[in-house]
Amino acid sequence: MGIKGKLDKMVVLACEECKERNYTTTKNKKNHKERMELNKYCPTCKRHTVHKETK
Repeated sequence: MGIKGKLDKMVVLACEECKERNYTTTKNKKNHKERMELNKYCPTCKRHTVHKETK
């Protein structure tokens, strides 16, 4: 999977409850300097939880 633009960086999203790293996505670090928080489905917890960007 290619990254869209020069400034886009691949980031990993981890579940806040079980700390499982479930998703990868891209974000433009020039426009969005803070860490991402998305409500996504966690297959380990088997429900929707908050996923935060990790290092």
